[in-house]
Amino acid sequence: MSILNSFGGLVASVIAALVLLVFAVLSFFVTVFIVDVGANLAGLEPTADYVTLSAALLSTGAIVAGASPMTGLAGE
Repeated sequence: MSILNSFGGLVASVIAALVLLVFAVLSFFVTVFIVDVGANLAGLEPTADYVTLSAALLSTGAIVAGASPMTGLAGE
């Protein structure tokens, strides 16, 4: 039974990783849209590579901030 439990945990981890990857890609696309619209509202016309770079940096920051624990901020 231990092997089946280990295999079930492995399958659950793979499924969780795939779901997180899909959400990361979707958040990147939404961030690209937000950066592009924000630049247009500001009267700027950035090229696609700058929009992609800024969206990648914002998405990475959001993912890292969401993954970092906040246990040290509670005050000891």
